[in-house]
This record gives sequence, C-alpha cells and structure tokens, in this order.
Amino acid sequence: MAYENPDDTLVLETTKGRVVIKLRPDLAPAHVTRVKELAREGFYDGVVFHRVIDGFMAQTGDPTGTGSGGSDKPDLKAEFTAEPHKRGTVSAARTANPNSANSQFYICFDRAPWLDRQYSVWGEVIEGMDNVDQIKRGEPVSDPDSITTMRVASDL
Repeated sequence: MAYENPDDTLVLETTKGRVVIKLRPDLAPAHVTRVKELAREGFYDGVVFHRVIDGFMAQTGDPTGTGSGGSDKPDLKAEFTAEPHKRGTVSAARTANPNSANSQFYICFDRAPWLDRQYSVWGEVIEGMDNVDQIKRGEPVSDPDSITTMRVASDL
C-alpha cells in the first residue's frame, strides 16, 4: 500500500486488524524518532493493550503488560503542543512527571480535552480506527488484544 510519507507512517498489525498511524514530527520530533527506533527494533511486537477505557483510550507500549514498564532507553522530555486530543489522536503515556514518557502510548477513542497541552501528541490514526474500536476493554484487560507487529511503512 502506498502512503503519502512512508517514513512518517507506522503500520500496526493487531489482533483486531491493521491500524495505520501518520506520525507528526512537526509536533513531537523526539517522540517520533523514539517510536520509529523502537518499531524498527521490533520492540512493540507482541505487546498488549493493557489499559483500555471505553469512550476514552487504548493504551499499549509496555512490554511487561502492567503499565509500569518501558524500554531501556532514557525517558523523553515533554513536547506539549496545542494539538487537541480527539478521536484517533496518538500520544505518549507518562507518569505524573511530564518528562517521563518512554515507550508507552495511547490512542483516543473520542475527544479528551483534559489531556490537551498535558501529553505529547505524536501521531494520528489514518486507517483502521474501526479496528481500534474493537480492542477489548479493561483496566487491567483480561486476555488482552495485542500489537502483532509494528513497522515503519518505508521498511515494509
């Protein structure tokens, strides 16, 4: 499949189907660089959606599946912008420390204005949001759905 900018496009194969994310280096260049680096290393392959809240978001990116893990790379500095959190927005998850984002991220099911200017938006779902909608809910999720593979489109 041809994408407008394959080097700034992620292709996730999930247990619910394909999800394509347009990366936004214009908003969060360090976060985009990190996600592409981890995707190229196969870091996200097999990682579950560990926290999925109906009407809010689906969170993934923790290899432990608990919500407390990350990669062995250093945490990232916040790259907050005025970009709104809306359906399909992809942002970096973090702790209470604004500069604690690492590998975890979430995809918004709906508008979430309380997250605006508080989390680093680094992408937007451009294909497969219907598949995101089917991800099993829970906090934690029992028998969770997962990312089978996550690749940068230019590498496919």
